[in-house]
Amino acid sequence: MPFTPYHFGAAAAIHSASPARVSFLAFCGANVLIDLEPLYYILTHQWPLHRYLHTFLGALFIAAATCAIGIACQRLARKVKLPNPFGWQQLGPRAMAAGALLGTLKHVLLDGLTHVDIRPFAPFTNANPLRGHVSHGQVQVLCLYLGLAGCVVMGVRAWRSARRDAQ
Repeated sequence: MPFTPYHFGAAAAIHSASPARVSFLAFCGANVLIDLEPLYYILTHQWPLHRYLHTFLGALFIAAATCAIGIACQRLARKVKLPNPFGWQQLGPRAMAAGALLGTLKHVLLDGLTHVDIRPFAPFTNANPLRGHVSHGQVQVLCLYLGLAGCVVMGVRAWRSARRDAQ
């Protein structure tokens, strides 16, 4: 299913491990962008749903597009007042690139484990050696646990920061 929130669980875990180096928003934005592909094929009733962008090479294109969109939005924010959740307007290019790249590569990896129509190593091979090792449900549970762990870590950090500020 496109835009699955389960992918955001991995985003929370990775961002919580290195918040200054990995952009949560770039990670999530890249996941939404990559899923525009199956959404289009769902709406137009075409099979397979996962094609070019759901390859490791396609993921690199989406990561670059995510960074370009992020930089364009940062430039726009200098001229127009925009909300700044997660401090995205101050994101450096490295954090943005890390979030986008990790987001897209992880997306292809997880979808490759669960979807029959993905060819993650195309155009080099149509084989999907990732498929069949774990179930779709197991991947969802893993992402849910990663999300919970990431939220706990971010919550503890925020609580500690608030305590320090109050002292």
